[in-house]
Amino acid sequence: MSTFDYDLIIIGSGPSGRAAAIQAGKLKRRVLVIDRKDRLGGVSVHTGTIPSKTLRETVLNLSGWRERSFYGRSYRVKDRISAEDLKARLHMTLDYEVDVLEHQFNRNHIDTLNGLARFVGPHEIEVATEAGDTTRLTAAKFLIATGTKTYRPDYVPFNGKTVVDGDDFLEMERIPRSLAVIGAGVIGVEYASMFSALDVRVTLIEPRETFLDFIDRTLIQEFTHQIRENGVDLRLGSAVEKIEDTGSHIEISLANGRHIRAEMLLFAAGRMGATSALNLDAVGLETDHRNRITVDRKTYQTSVPHIYATGDVIGHPSLASTSMQQGRVAACHALETPTLPESPWFPYGIYSVPEMSTCGMSEEELQERGIPYEVGVARFRETSRGHIMGLEHGMLKMLLSLKTRRVLGVQIVGEGATELIHIGQAVMNLKGTVDYFVQNTFNYPTLAEAYRTAGLDAFNRMPIPEEFKVKRKNGKAETADKKPSTKEK
Repeated sequence: MSTFDYDLIIIGSGPSGRAAAIQAGKLKRRVLVIDRKDRLGGVSVHTGTIPSKTLRETVLNLSGWRERSFYGRSYRVKDRISAEDLKARLHMTLDYEVDVLEHQFNRNHIDTLNGLARFVGPHEIEVATEAGDTTRLTAAKFLIATGTKTYRPDYVPFNGKTVVDGDDFLEMERIPRSLAVIGAGVIGVEYASMFSALDVRVTLIEPRETFLDFIDRTLIQEFTHQIRENGVDLRLGSAVEKIEDTGSHIEISLANGRHIRAEMLLFAAGRMGATSALNLDAVGLETDHRNRITVDRKTYQTSVPHIYATGDVIGHPSLASTSMQQGRVAACHALETPTLPESPWFPYGIYSVPEMSTCGMSEEELQERGIPYEVGVARFRETSRGHIMGLEHGMLKMLLSLKTRRVLGVQIVGEGATELIHIGQAVMNLKGTVDYFVQNTFNYPTLAEAYRTAGLDAFNRMPIPEEFKVKRKNGKAETADKKPSTKEK
């Protein structure tokens, strides 16, 4: 590796690039991170994960959303919420994230370079800076962590103000009275439900008959009921035929003959891999129809062994959390350092209003595989903590194997879902059973009690294990695993 400028060059400083760089730094290797922006962090920090979640928290706080069940739907923390109110907290959070990242890179002796990178040979890249300078660098190994960019079809008249994509949306000049969102994926669902909490009239449009198909249908039904109750007009099963910007409003025509009028349109239907500028032909790499790169899912190697790819640029599951793990694993493999394999079960978190989070298999997957199972359900409003918090909705669903009693899946919708899911994730990855939730005590009052409630709900319908059955001897009850006394012997 000493014949090259660097041991590892990482293109992109998002979650996976960041994690890979820090891991390589910990291993005391020469590592360089290249990012086309003048500030580190990638899409996740500047237009994706961190901004959208910060915006959500700001909306819920300023609108008084969490307190309305006690004080009425008209309750507000601030009567007139402006776009500047939403941006103020956003910019503070982004500055902090970038500062932390720069500090982590400095203390791990990671070099950085701002510019647009492209391959010019198997082990060589060319970096063009905004100043017009060009630098050529070599490395033994490369990691592509360029993420994705918004998909912008020709039939959508984007103007950056009233017709926007997910990146433009954060720069809005004012909060619209009405908003149309095309695409009921994670991004579309999150923004639609957030702005509904601000009492903006929201219409969510999805050409397919269903949405978020990777989530358990029971959870989606519960979520659909809640967002409709919150005021979201959900239009499923009809494609968009025409979008017209009249100047005063946006007119959207659907294939079923319906028309939607809104002050602002957010187009959130898909993203493309940000690989077009990399000149991948120079190293013999190909991409799919969405410009994503295919990799070995255990090592994250591409078809070119010394080039790796991680994060959203490789497609599913496209989560910041999994991207960080991918980056760490890829760096270890590239630098020939043993590491622990990734756990089989990881959580999905959707920061909508209400939150959704899942881990493991859905009920539909269990049915497809023919696995006998039992279901345990707990409602947040039935927990003391839920009542204290004023929660009218929210549920936890647990799927359990009838054969092994193991937890096969957990689905949660409601306040704190993305935090609560990790209890289920831990039990699943440790091959735990429903018995864990029945035997153990949870803090009272907490929402985590819902696990015990759901566990008991299923436990009471499941066959009793032999070791739990009560046996009788000389008219006295004893459990099957009780050891006989000396006298009994």
